[in-house]
Amino acid sequence: MDTLNPGLAWRKREDQTVARKTYSEEFRRDAVELYRSTPGATVVGIAADLEIMDATLSTWLKAAGVPVRGRQLDSPVDPPPGGETPARELARLRGRIAELEASERKLNSERDILRAAAKYFAGETRW
Repeated sequence: MDTLNPGLAWRKREDQTVARKTYSEEFRRDAVELYRSTPGATVVGIAADLEIMDATLSTWLKAAGVPVRGRQLDSPVDPPPGGETPARELARLRGRIAELEASERKLNSERDILRAAAKYFAGETRW
């Protein structure tokens, strides 16, 4: 820190560099596939789950030719189950099943990505 001029303390020194992360091609493909296979997922959400920048994921999606979905608004809360007709209850439950299946697919994909990353980093380690 420059004690004579504290206003310049926020500037980076010339000898400080920011390391740029590089991701394997397999990780990139898996991230794109995770986004593609998860209905209702957002770029921000998937990027946060994978701990990468959303702009990075967007770039990978564009390079793969995957259209980026727009932001979805939260759906209104359904009325309590006691006041709904059987047809409406069936529709609600089918929607919930679809959500749970999508969540399961996402979790399985994330698990596979993490397993692959663990194998990669285990191979990199030379004790």
